[in-house]
Amino acid sequence: MVKHIVFTVILLAGMFAFQMNSAYGDDDTKPNRLGVGAHYWTAVDNIDDDNFDEDGVSWLASYQYWPGLFGIEAAVEWLRDGFGGSEDDVFLPQAYLIFGKWIYAAAGIGGYYTDGRMADDPFYALRAGLNLELLPYLFLDLNANYRFEEWDDLREEGTEIDTDTVTLGGAVRIGF
Repeated sequence: MVKHIVFTVILLAGMFAFQMNSAYGDDDTKPNRLGVGAHYWTAVDNIDDDNFDEDGVSWLASYQYWPGLFGIEAAVEWLRDGFGGSEDDVFLPQAYLIFGKWIYAAAGIGGYYTDGRMADDPFYALRAGLNLELLPYLFLDLNANYRFEEWDDLREEGTEIDTDTVTLGGAVRIGF
């Protein structure tokens, strides 16, 4: 059920972006942005289980449609095995609503995909960031995120870990 909701949100965000792009295709602001980046994440609570990483680095690819004060983002984040106790790599499809321009705030939802299945529970995220235009059509996004998470779905043994995470991230995006 959750995977359908997450993929539906991402699909609707993409459809909205393409519709808005075709409606405002002559606009010179280049609101479409495609980028890659990294996050350093750490668990808020101390985890006593040795099978769980308490911090690490993740990689992401994202698409944004940001024509004015409001925007949307669809992203996929990749974490190596060990996140949430997973024995396989974990992929996090996610979608955000963005408010602001060079200083911005965002709220989002995402899910966990590992070992051929989506986790039952989504995560919710809040973000604050700086969106800096380095060159025309080249943007640097520096952000801090707080994720409300439960990791109990990522392991077969059923160990229940309920800890939120804080991430510091950066991404480079090309506008078009």
